[in-house]
Amino acid sequence: MKSNSILFVGCGDLACRAGSQLLDRGWQVSGLRRDTSRLPAGFRGFAGDYAVPGDLEFIAALQPDFIVATCNPSDRTVDGYRQGFTGAAKNLVAGLGRHRPRRILWVSSTRVYAEREGGWVDEASALAGDDPRAEAIIAAEKLLLDAFDMATVIRFAGIYGYPEGRLLERIRRGELCPRQPTRYSNRIHRDDCAGFICHLLGRGESGAVLAPIYNGVDDLPAAQYDVEAWLAAAMGVQLAPAQDAAKPLEGAPESFVSGHKRCSNHLLHASGYQLVYPDYRRGYGAVLAARH
Repeated sequence: MKSNSILFVGCGDLACRAGSQLLDRGWQVSGLRRDTSRLPAGFRGFAGDYAVPGDLEFIAALQPDFIVATCNPSDRTVDGYRQGFTGAAKNLVAGLGRHRPRRILWVSSTRVYAEREGGWVDEASALAGDDPRAEAIIAAEKLLLDAFDMATVIRFAGIYGYPEGRLLERIRRGELCPRQPTRYSNRIHRDDCAGFICHLLGRGESGAVLAPIYNGVDDLPAAQYDVEAWLAAAMGVQLAPAQDAAKPLEGAPESFVSGHKRCSNHLLHASGYQLVYPDYRRGYGAVLAARH
């Protein structure tokens, strides 16, 4: 029996983790990134930049059964977001030519939502219209969903699990975000990101109908202050005095600056996926344990 083939466009940490799981299942795994020497063993490498027109033209000849795109802004400017998301989506559509894979997964962000007052959002909630960076992400989603009926968008939030992440470094310095005003944050462990990607690919392989959009978040949206206070206690760190609420700390989540929301993961659960780390205590507990 012919094994499934998959191409990861933008083959960074999440793609490498998901691809390694698929290799273990017997899939043929390819990855596009600028430096292919950093791909795991067993990956077929393609050197290129998804933000550069023409660099994805090889896809039509490769004809992968599945594609997962994990793109990032070229830089933090509005143009960087447009290149890294909208431009990448246009390049992917052009690179496919007449080829139509069985499923395309496009990794996106919960930044796209308009909610800024701590309310709940799901995949049908209103989208931002006053954030040009979010609008670049939204435009990329729309382009893929309009072009292909086999496209699915996953909106991840607050991906964590990196032992040397900026949040842990800030907490280690004894710095804490302001307690007030309350700012809700959403997150998902990187192992669950990779696991959910593989789960949806498996459902696509079996012919199951997928939703066009999923929120990739855990079960517990939480006030950022509560998350940081729990981390400080778990790390045995003495916290600094309360910070000026008008001046969020450097490295604090963007939700702390631009607004906040609570993201529902009902569709994630409805798909049959079981979170490895359903809340930040279990997820960060595993991260901290891995540091020792």
